[in-house]
Amino acid sequence: MASCSKDTAAATEEETTETLASQKREERLRKFRELHFKRNEARKLNHQEVVEEDKRLKLPANWEAKKSRLEWELTENEKKKECAARGEDYNRVKLLEVTADEAERWERKKKKKNPDTGFAGYAEAQFRQYQRLAKQIRPDLQSYEKQREESGEDFYPTSNSLSYGTHVPTKDGIDRMVEDVEKQIEKRAKYSRRRAYNDDADIDYINERNAKFNKKAERFYGKYTAEIKQNLERGTAV
Repeated sequence: MASCSKDTAAATEEETTETLASQKREERLRKFRELHFKRNEARKLNHQEVVEEDKRLKLPANWEAKKSRLEWELTENEKKKECAARGEDYNRVKLLEVTADEAERWERKKKKKNPDTGFAGYAEAQFRQYQRLAKQIRPDLQSYEKQREESGEDFYPTSNSLSYGTHVPTKDGIDRMVEDVEKQIEKRAKYSRRRAYNDDADIDYINERNAKFNKKAERFYGKYTAEIKQNLERGTAV
């Protein structure tokens, strides 16, 4: 009886040991499968990131700014349509949503970006007008695509192309140009305001005529006489 009890105890102990070993093996296999699954997931995510990064690198440098601008324009067009459907003025509705701080910040940014310092020369005035007209351009992409399909290879002419000078503008395009030219003529006829007066500027003139002469002389010779002028102001001129 004693020997039977010992054999039974030994068999029970062996079964327990085998059960524990089996449980440990199952646990290790489960962890291994989890690690294998996580590795595959990481490999998949890394591949997706590499593909997305490659797409971003192939895009133009200012793509994000263009995308934001297009999204903003789409949002603005939707708001304009909603206001038109309700019979409201979009500009008035938009101004009601603008705070005083935003309006002041926008005005400062506008002056800093394209400050109007008055007439300084025909070249500067022409360049300012070019910038203003360039900002008003709204390309018609549908007409552009249609014209490119109709022209084929002649759409991008080379030195051997014979299509140069054969383009005929549309009636709408001519009407827009005439309207814009008439607006410029009307604005030019009304333009008679004085230059903005700067209170912080140094007073180095005795009358208005002398002020104009000094500005003209400063424009042409200021960079050559800057050191002499500073010495005279400090009293160290020889």
